[in-house]
Amino acid sequence: YPSASKRPVFTLEERVALCADVLGHLPNVEVRPFESLLADFVNECGAQIILRGLRAVSDFEHEFQLASMNRQLVPGVETMFLTPAEQYAYISSSLVREVAALGGDVTRFVHPRVQRALDERMARS
Repeated sequence: YPSASKRPVFTLEERVALCADVLGHLPNVEVRPFESLLADFVNECGAQIILRGLRAVSDFEHEFQLASMNRQLVPGVETMFLTPAEQYAYISSSLVREVAALGGDVTRFVHPRVQRALDERMARS
């Protein structure tokens, strides 16, 4: 469920379908949507680890707060942070969305299936 400050280009159902298309070949990956608290979803799934990405140091404070809150809501579930390779650290969905909306080429930043979906959506806008 996106934060109130985010405006996704695609609906939840569309995002799930795109993720399933892109990741469907991986036998150990399951794409599951949720619109509740992450803590509730983690409990529902029986998960023990939450993986979060950190692009920059500026992400850390917010992510640390989320991890601390989740630790209170679901004790025993750990949050692990992953950092990207340097060549990907600047990429964000907001920037990709903006470049695509302005007609820029985002093929280096997204899977070809996502590129097609973005092209179709931006053509309708």
